[in-house]
Amino acid sequence: MPSTEMTDFRSNILVRAYVHARNAVISAGYLDEIQYHESLCFDCIEETDFLREAAWVILCSGTSEAVIRRKFPNISHAFLDWRSAESIVENKNVCRAAAFALYAHGGKIDAIFEIASAVVLEGFTSIRNSISNCGVDYLRRFSYLGPATSLHLAKNIGLDVVKPDRHLLRISSALGYDSPNEMCQHISAAIGERVSVIDTVFWRYATIERNYILQFSGIFSDH
Repeated sequence: MPSTEMTDFRSNILVRAYVHARNAVISAGYLDEIQYHESLCFDCIEETDFLREAAWVILCSGTSEAVIRRKFPNISHAFLDWRSAESIVENKNVCRAAAFALYAHGGKIDAIFEIASAVVLEGFTSIRNSISNCGVDYLRRFSYLGPATSLHLAKNIGLDVVKPDRHLLRISSALGYDSPNEMCQHISAAIGERVSVIDTVFWRYATIERNYILQFSGIFSDH
């Protein structure tokens, strides 16, 4: 069993790694992104928010976030700017044709309609209650929301969870952890930050720092 001194030493180095990443992300102009995730409140999520975030996560599955970010405003417009699930379902043929012209992936487009149809059938309040009670297990019933992407959506609608994407998996491994959740929980316990925010900081850092693995791999060997 490691000594208390060794555990404290590791914690201090880990926190310094996080603070370094956070400062770099802020310097790169992403303070608003951090503040957005700090302010997210699951109980405040409305139907429009849920539809938009579900669509975002589905479209980003297996696709570059930067690509979807460029296309998403027009795709949102194709889906009537997510104003209601009922309007999307009622205008399915028009919405689908417009969305497919922008992003030709029928499976993902249909997965968005699947969620809109569930909202119409069950009611958004019922769906929000189901998510509150069952967490990501409820979200996994939908197409394209697997073990990782369901956590991505949960995080984006205000649940305090960690999304184990490839960047977080690489960073946690480089810092000596078995999982991104374990790493983020350790930092959260030390500084009181939400794990979802820690996830966001590390993920964004990985997108702006090409050699992030080399930096994090050497962090313990340098001290």
